[in-house]
Amino acid sequence: MIEFVRNVRLWFAPARIEEEGVTPDYRFSLANERTFLAWLRTSLALIGGGFAVDQFLPDLRWEWRAGLALGLLAAGVLCALRSVNHWVRCERAMRRGEDLPVSRFPALLSIGVALVAIAMVVVVLAGWE
Repeated sequence: MIEFVRNVRLWFAPARIEEEGVTPDYRFSLANERTFLAWLRTSLALIGGGFAVDQFLPDLRWEWRAGLALGLLAAGVLCALRSVNHWVRCERAMRRGEDLPVSRFPALLSIGVALVAIAMVVVVLAGWE
């Protein structure tokens, strides 16, 4: 938990990362940043999907519409927060010459999105009402 709090502090003071280890090859730092941006695009897509479900499916029962929309919105929020934490962890590992950190988050995100998609398929096959 202490390591997580330290990482959160680095979200707002990324220059402090330079205090650790040595500067890695810039290509690796830029690749890490591109991965971060890809996660942010995924987050924005999930959030947009949540709003789309809520706004463009008015005939869907409120419980279903709210559940699907909130599921996608929550996944988008988690993805955005996880992306910056992963970026910091990878940057620190590269500077220290350590292995890059592994994460279960991509698998959890995939399962969550798949469950929402399955629920949407069930709703479509069962009808809107």
